[in-house]
Amino acid sequence: MQDGKYVILVIDDNADFREAVRLILEANDYLMVEASSAEQGLKKYKAETPDLIIVDLMMEEVDAGANFAKELKLLNNTAPIYLLSGAGDSMASSTDYNDLGFNGVFQKPINAQRLLGVLKAKLPEA
Repeated sequence: MQDGKYVILVIDDNADFREAVRLILEANDYLMVEASSAEQGLKKYKAETPDLIIVDLMMEEVDAGANFAKELKLLNNTAPIYLLSGAGDSMASSTDYNDLGFNGVFQKPINAQRLLGVLKAKLPEA
């Protein structure tokens, strides 16, 4: 948390997508930190200590998001991690995302109401 606001780290290689998520988050009193790759995301994670993380499954590598989650587990991360996927809901029903180190899956394009609902449920009132 910074300045009384929760910090959300969004990692996705699509700049337009990151900007769309930023508009949702900032309009609802969250701070957003962003990265365009898993490697950059790891650096931001260490520098910012986010309260919740949203990471794309497929960026520079097919399973970059899953590898990122594994790295965070080694760092004893306690922040919830959500996977972004174009497969989204269908992936959630066919894959145990918990085994991959994720707390849930968001379908692309992201639904603002669902995103805000998850943030409210996972992050206690400030």
